[in-house]
Amino acid sequence: MKISKRASGVSPSLTLAITAKAAKLKKEGVDVVSFGAGEPDFDTPEFIRDAAKEALDKGITRYTDASGTPDLRKAIAASIKKNQGLEYDFSQIIVSNGAKHSLSNAIEATVEAGEEVIIPAPYWLTYPELVKLSDGVVVVAETADAGYKLTPDILKKYITEKTRAVIINNPNNPSGVVYSKAEIFALAAELEKHPDIYIISDEIYDELCYGERAVSIATYSEAIKERTILVNGVSKSYAMTGWRIGYTASALPLAKAMGSIQSHATSNPNSMAQYAALAAYTDPRGDVFLAEMNKIFSARRDLMAGIVKDAGLSIIQPDGAFYVMINVGQFFGKQYNGRKITCAQDIAELLLDDVNVAVVPCESFGAADFIRLSYATSDAQIKKGLERILTFFNKLK
Repeated sequence: MKISKRASGVSPSLTLAITAKAAKLKKEGVDVVSFGAGEPDFDTPEFIRDAAKEALDKGITRYTDASGTPDLRKAIAASIKKNQGLEYDFSQIIVSNGAKHSLSNAIEATVEAGEEVIIPAPYWLTYPELVKLSDGVVVVAETADAGYKLTPDILKKYITEKTRAVIINNPNNPSGVVYSKAEIFALAAELEKHPDIYIISDEIYDELCYGERAVSIATYSEAIKERTILVNGVSKSYAMTGWRIGYTASALPLAKAMGSIQSHATSNPNSMAQYAALAAYTDPRGDVFLAEMNKIFSARRDLMAGIVKDAGLSIIQPDGAFYVMINVGQFFGKQYNGRKITCAQDIAELLLDDVNVAVVPCESFGAADFIRLSYATSDAQIKKGLERILTFFNKLK
């Protein structure tokens, strides 16, 4: 059976595979500590769940506008203005089946076959696969020497006449780093010199910052805003990963293009989930939930990072999202029960199979020496899991 080159060149999601394996072991009764999840461990707030039930009771179960209901798109535009001071008409908002779908629409609408997309490493592992699916060329920008952030000097080294877009993820998954306003504006100033390059700004973790809020690159100037596709959604901020509601905000020609693509690919997102997302954006209880979740995540970040650093391990200090990346390169070449460790993947497999802890190896994130741990779990689980990991490391010879 012949499979298209486009499909055969795409790798399955490693994070989903590890999370699924950990879930299977848990179902079998194994005491697994999972640090793999890329989702909050909080329940979706009750007022949002009630809104979905209300939608069902009202019969809001039919097709909506392919790009989302006008009410939800207006609420999203109001949220962006409140958080970033950016003005968008609802017609510039396209609501999709999760932010991953929004990213797919953005890349399909801007990248031609053979054109290059610059992706700073470390990066979310889906970015390169989406570029490949659009027949684009992935260009990985190495940032380790600059604190794992893209800088104008690094960016300039990777720009060519074939560059069509750059993806900026702020706050970053998997590292948790957050660009300061000065850092993000320095990138914008450099990109203003290249008017043919689009900016895909993935801001899905922007509500989860443990200092100053992440600033959108689109706030730099009107010229930069016109070339920026802002990507966000409710998955991380309102603990709604399974509801699958994401969005893009962009210049009207780009919005129309993405809306057309979506109208044929999937049509509208789930109608009840849109109604629930409307409640998330408009009910004041949403702000209360966000504040409480941020407080808890900040404390967990401090707990996990503190234990790991006290053990003498090197991490990338996170200021947003809910991940800690641990450098495990020092263990390559060592052995565990007769098995030689050659990469982070080996460590992840051994941790899950032998000590029942799920972590994500970061080869697919452009950071081969690291593993990623999510602190979207309880303090007790963090302590238990890290104790197992540190005991494992101490046994390596």
